[in-house]
Amino acid sequence: MSAPAAFTDEDERQMLEAIGRWLERDVRPQVLALEHADAYPTAMVEQMRAFGLFGATIAPEYGGLGMPTLTYARIVALISAVWMSLPGVFSSHLMMAAAVERFGTEEQKRRFLPRFASGELRGGLALTEPECGTDLQAIRTRAVRAGDHYVINGRKSWITNSLEGSCLALLVKTDAEAVPPHKGMSLFVAEKGPGFQAPRKLGKLGYKGIDTAEFALEGYRVPADCLIGGAEGRGLQQALAGLELGRINIAARGVGLARAALDDSVRYAQVRKAFGKPIGQHQAIQLKLAEMATRCEAARLLTESAARAYDRGERCDMEAGMAKYFASEAALENAQEAMRIHGAYGYSTELPVERYYRDAPLLCIGEGTNEIQRIVIARQLLARNPV
Repeated sequence: MSAPAAFTDEDERQMLEAIGRWLERDVRPQVLALEHADAYPTAMVEQMRAFGLFGATIAPEYGGLGMPTLTYARIVALISAVWMSLPGVFSSHLMMAAAVERFGTEEQKRRFLPRFASGELRGGLALTEPECGTDLQAIRTRAVRAGDHYVINGRKSWITNSLEGSCLALLVKTDAEAVPPHKGMSLFVAEKGPGFQAPRKLGKLGYKGIDTAEFALEGYRVPADCLIGGAEGRGLQQALAGLELGRINIAARGVGLARAALDDSVRYAQVRKAFGKPIGQHQAIQLKLAEMATRCEAARLLTESAARAYDRGERCDMEAGMAKYFASEAALENAQEAMRIHGAYGYSTELPVERYYRDAPLLCIGEGTNEIQRIVIARQLLARNPV
């Protein structure tokens, strides 16, 4: 049997063109209504499944597209420029898949990855809890071995795909007394079942349409052979490795949102007139547009650099942190400038500018706050350049 063909530059071009046509035909006309109703975009999710996006970065031998992270980042940016919420459906899912593909046993890979790639099983990373987010070592969800199963009790919060999805990579404590705490943490592939309490959808300022929920686990039983890698105590490292891909995704979303804010502002600046001429001819607006464009390009380059490092198999927590930090701040700043350029129309719910303004702050928080990113960057900078 011949090896699956590698994903080529021509594959990337065709994929980007096809997704671009889909975005203009089926997504852009519906975004306003779906976003304001906070309605789950079921039809769009099925279309993304048909594109193969749930298996985008999964190796072809397990049924995925084997897409380079660079191509994946470009697709995320393209979709995010139309509706930033949509990539959230498959990004968290692919972080779960990456944990299994990088650290799972061969049996786990063959059992789960084809079902992840097809979208039969869909979910994400369940890390955060009501009383801990950035400090993952403080999680309280507990798993106790009982024969060939583990019994899990606890709560998780702010988990993407936990309402509409069917499977989660669940971070738990298997040894609550371990010192340091991360040595007692483990990661499970957990399909929904008895003991998985119905998730409660959480209201959000932005990032509408996509399910973000809180749920409880009470006497939830997961087979022992669903422990990723087959050994306890490795869960935190496995989860953090998945966050490298997640941070590249967040950076790519920032690139897309920053670009959307810029493009809308460039168009508006040429049609809106003040004092007898288009506002784009006023120096005050030109200065804003120049800064917005520079942020877009710098964010794109940082994101693509991090994606290339990930594709090379290098440790890239610093590169991914830089990209996530800069691109998310670029999105936030561009969204605010777009609102100022559009004036009252930017504040109107009839145009997308106010959505950019509501969506952008999430990027500065998700997958590790930007404060944490700066600490990661500094620590790696010192570690890589010893005196």
